[in-house]
Amino acid sequence: MDPAVLVALMAAAAVLLMFFGIFGGRRVSPTERIEQVAVAATEARKRDDSASSRKSLRSRLFSGRAASGVDRVVEQRDWGSTMARDLARADLQLRPSEYLAIRVGAILGAPLVVYLLGATILPGLSNPIALLVAVVLGWWVPRFYVNRRKSKRLQAFNDNLSDTITLVANALRAGASFLQAIELVVRETQPPISTEFNRVIREVNLGLPFEQALANMVRRVRSEDLELMTTAITIQHQVGGNLAEILDSIAFTIRERIRIQGEIRTLTAQQRMSGYVVAGLPIFLVLILSLIAPTFMEPMFGPPYIVGIPGGVIILGLGAIMMLVGFLAIRKIVDIEV
Repeated sequence: MDPAVLVALMAAAAVLLMFFGIFGGRRVSPTERIEQVAVAATEARKRDDSASSRKSLRSRLFSGRAASGVDRVVEQRDWGSTMARDLARADLQLRPSEYLAIRVGAILGAPLVVYLLGATILPGLSNPIALLVAVVLGWWVPRFYVNRRKSKRLQAFNDNLSDTITLVANALRAGASFLQAIELVVRETQPPISTEFNRVIREVNLGLPFEQALANMVRRVRSEDLELMTTAITIQHQVGGNLAEILDSIAFTIRERIRIQGEIRTLTAQQRMSGYVVAGLPIFLVLILSLIAPTFMEPMFGPPYIVGIPGGVIILGLGAIMMLVGFLAIRKIVDIEV
C-alpha cells in the first residue's frame, strides 16, 4: 500500500475515533455539579492571578462557542467526565476540547513527521511499521504525560499528608473547629495539599455536606492514606471521640508506611531496572538496525506466508508478547504492597 494512502487512512480513522460516542450523554447529579462549580471557581481564580492582559494563542483558539459546546458534550459522557477528572488530578489547566485537540494533533502529526523524515533524510523510516509505531506513540505520549503528572502530584500529596494531619491535630488541640483547621492548612501548606483542601472549603460554602466534600476530595486524589484519614473523621463525627489523638495515630501510620515503601524501592531497584532493560533492549536494537541498515529487516516481511501473514511478522508478534509477559511478571514480583 502506498504510504501516502496509509497516512490518509490513519488520519481519517483518528478523526472518527475522536468524534465516536460523543452523543448520548449521561445525567449529571447535583453533587457532581457542585463539585464542578467548585473546581471551576478554583481554576478561574488561578487563571486570573497568572494571566496577562494579552490573550495567549491557546485562548484565542479555544475560546469560541464551538469549543465550549464540545466541552459540554464531552463532559456529559462517562469517558469525558473521566478525562476532565484526570486533567484536574494532573493539575493541567486544559479543557477537554483542548486535550482532545492535542491528542488528535499528536496522532496525525507523528506519522506525518516520520513520513517526511523517511522521504528525505532517513529512508529506514519509510515503511508501514514505522508509521504504525508513530501513530501508537502519538496516541500514547499525551496520555503518558497526563498519567505521569497525576502520579507525581499524588506522590507529592502523600509525602506531605502526614505533616498536614499533624497540623490539623495541633489546631484541634488549640481549640479550633475542623473547618478552621482546614483553613489553616490552606494558608500554611503548598499545592497540591492547599489546592485540594481549598476545594473542600469551597464546596462546603456552596452548601455541600462536609462528609460529601471530603468524599469528593478522596475521589479526586485517589489516595489510600487520605481515604484512611477521611474515614476516621467521618466515623468520629458520627460516634464522637478525641479526633486529635486519632489523627496523630494516622499520621504515625502514614510515616511508617512511607518509610517502609522507601526501603522496599531501594531493595528492588535492580530488579525494576532489569525489567526495563528486558523490555526496552530488543526494541532499541530493532530501531538502531532499521536506521543503520534499512534492508536488514526486509526478510521478516517476505515469504514464507502463514495464513497470508509473513512468518517474520508472526515471529515478531510472538516475541513482543513474550517480552510483555516477562516485563509484567517482573513488575508483579517487585510490586510489594505495604
